[in-house]
Amino acid sequence: MNDTQTITELARDFGVTTRAIRYWESHGLVSPAREGGNRIYSKRDRTRLKLALRGKRLGLSLAEIKDLIDMYDTAEDESTQLLSFLGALAQRRAALEQQRDDIQAVLKEIARFERQCRDMLKSEGTESAAGNRKSRTGS
Repeated sequence: MNDTQTITELARDFGVTTRAIRYWESHGLVSPAREGGNRIYSKRDRTRLKLALRGKRLGLSLAEIKDLIDMYDTAEDESTQLLSFLGALAQRRAALEQQRDDIQAVLKEIARFERQCRDMLKSEGTESAAGNRKSRTGS
């Protein structure tokens, strides 16, 4: 791999659109150099884009992703960044676990309503079948 890449090459390598990369750029996550009208991305930009996409997959907000990535540029060591990342991961885990609990509660409620509906259909089916017999026998 070269030390630099074009936006098209970077998009192809990461399986994203050039529009997505420009979006990340507009939010300060990557800062390509310019040669004429072309964007030239460095290894640093590639790494930042890789981290941004990883953060996105984890469900982190754009602000969280940017804060974590920006720490790479200013940190003397990685401990501050790692601690922040652990905090962001803990928050994300808690949110997902809450969503899972909420989904399980809704699924239980749906199951309860399904049982009620089936029970009502059974009793209506029995009543309507008995009613049909009465009308056929003339009673």
